[in-house]
Amino acid sequence: MELTNKQITVIFKALCDENRVQIFRLLQNGEKCACKLLEAMQCTQPTLSHHMKILCDSGLVNGRKEGKCMYYSISAEGTEIAVNVLREMTKVDITESGKCCCK
Repeated sequence: MELTNKQITVIFKALCDENRVQIFRLLQNGEKCACKLLEAMQCTQPTLSHHMKILCDSGLVNGRKEGKCMYYSISAEGTEIAVNVLREMTKVDITESGKCCCK
């Protein structure tokens, strides 16, 4: 699956904020209700919603509604895609690396 530059940017944007990294770490212990995340983050509900939207839009986090509560968990598929993107983007092509375009 080939991702566009825009899709790749959305993934990395999700992890370039300290609050979202903290949320991601909280979710490492399993699914959490938004109210539990709100307690741990000590932020307002609109702020948490903003961060959760970015994390869910990136595909790194799944959200599901049960009654009045939203539950969030890390997406195994989304994180696998992110790892593969990072691996691909940091791969050095040794066939091209030593050639100078200026000669």
